[in-house]
Amino acid sequence: MEIKVIKTEEEYTKALKRLEEIFHAPIDSVEGDEADLLSILIEKYENEFYPIEAPDPIEAIKFRMEQMDMTKKELAEIIGYKSRVSEIFSRKRKLTLKMIRNLHDKMKIPYESLIANY
Repeated sequence: MEIKVIKTEEEYTKALKRLEEIFHAPIDSVEGDEADLLSILIEKYENEFYPIEAPDPIEAIKFRMEQMDMTKKELAEIIGYKSRVSEIFSRKRKLTLKMIRNLHDKMKIPYESLIANY
């Protein structure tokens, strides 16, 4: 396959098909190098034409809670008050700077996700 920048949906589909064919090629082979290049080109195309928006802060917190198998009571210990959890989840109250710092430090949620508009 000729490697070039992916500009159309048809080229994107062909690149995906080819990558699937050579995905398990040895790393130090011609096909392995082709797979690396195709991966980069496919990622570039997807970032441009199929961007994935970051979740809003509330969804990021809920997702991380699920990952950590955390209860709302445990989250309340991080945020400060049990009533705050309900207010924040219902979007009646915004996260404070202190809450954002605690969520980042204790749950490892990126600051970028916590400070986004919602």
